Amino acid sequence: MLLSYSPAVWLLLAAVLVQFYFALYYFRAFAARPPAAETPAAADQPVSVLVCARNEYANLERLLPLLLVQDYPAELLEIILIDDRSTDGTGALAAQFPGVRLVSIRSTPAGLAPKKYALTLGIKTARHARLLFTDADCIPATNQWVRYMQRGFAQGAGLVLGYSAYVPERGLLNKLIRFETLLTGAQYLSFAWRGRPYMGVGRNLGYTSATFRATKGFASHIRSLSGDDDLLVQDAVAAGARAAIVAQPGAHTLSEGAATWAAWWRQKRRHLSAGRQYRLADRVRLATFIGSNLLYYFVAVALLFSPADWVPLATVCLLRTVLLGAVYQQLNRRLEAQLPATWLPLLDAVYFVTYLALGISLFLNRSLRWK
Repeated sequence: MLLSYSPAVWLLLAAVLVQFYFALYYFRAFAARPPAAETPAAADQPVSVLVCARNEYANLERLLPLLLVQDYPAELLEIILIDDRSTDGTGALAAQFPGVRLVSIRSTPAGLAPKKYALTLGIKTARHARLLFTDADCIPATNQWVRYMQRGFAQGAGLVLGYSAYVPERGLLNKLIRFETLLTGAQYLSFAWRGRPYMGVGRNLGYTSATFRATKGFASHIRSLSGDDDLLVQDAVAAGARAAIVAQPGAHTLSEGAATWAAWWRQKRRHLSAGRQYRLADRVRLATFIGSNLLYYFVAVALLFSPADWVPLATVCLLRTVLLGAVYQQLNRRLEAQLPATWLPLLDAVYFVTYLALGISLFLNRSLRWK
C-alpha cells in the first residue's frame, strides 16, 4: 500500500523528516534547557557599551537614560555613543547625559562600510576589554541587561550572543517580523548551544577587544555594507573564539518593527546579503533547513492536484503542523515572542514564501543602501 504512493509523497515526507530533525535536535532541546545558573554579584566586571548611530536623536533620547540606569556599578560601566556623520544633533546628546562618552565621525574613507568604520573607531577608544553592542532604535528589556550579558563572558567566552525581540503591535506585518525574528533567533541560538555558532545580531551582541583584534576587526568584509554582526561572528569563530548564549528574557533588547512592508523588505535584503560569505558548513546547514521547508510547500501545493494522494498529503501536513507548532510555541514562550499560537502555521507559510521572494530579489539585484 505504501509503495503505491507517488514519489512526490515520499519527497514530501523526506522534507518533513529533515524539519523534524532541526525542530527536535536544535530548537526544542534549546527551548527546554534549564535556565542558566545565577552567578554572584561579585562576578560583575568592567564593560563598555557601544551605540553607533546616525541621525537617531529621538531614539537616543529614549535609549541613553535606560543605559544610564542599568543596575550595574557605575565605576565598572562605560557608555560610548558613536555619532556617525549625523546632521540632526545626535552628537549633542552626549553633553546632556553625563557619563556618556562621545566619538564623532566626520567622514568615511571611500569604499569602506560606514557603520563598520565608525564601530572600529569607537572600539579603539573603549577603556574596557568586554564590549557590548546595541542599536539606537533598541532599548534593553530590563535594567539587568548589562549584568546578564556581560556575565556571558565568564569561563573564557570571547563572544556573547543575545536575543533581540520586537515590540508586539497589531497587523500581519508586525506578527511576521516577530515570527521571522523568533525563527532566526531559534537558529543562531540553538546552533550555538550545540557548538555551531554562526551569527549574532548587532542589537544585542558582545565580544572582547581581544576577539576583535583576532579577527583583524572588520577587515575581511570592511567594504560590505552588511555584516558588522554576523560576519564578525563568522571570523571570530574561525579564529577560535568560544561563543556563549544569554537568552534570559531580562537580557533581551526590544525594537519597534518596520512600519511598512517596503521598509521591512529593504532591511531583510540587507541582512540576507551577508549570508553569501558564511562558512560552507554554515551555509549548508542553513540551506538544508530553509530548503526542506521550501520543498515541503512546493510539493504540498503540487500534490493538491493529485486526488489519489490527498490522504497521505493530509496526514503528513497534519503531523508537521502539530509537531512544529508545538516546538515553535515552546520557543515562543521561552523567548517571550508573544505570538498567538493559532497564527504560527500561517506565519510559517508566509515567512517561507517571502524568504523565497527575497532570495530571488537579491539574485536579480544586489544593490543595497545604508541610511
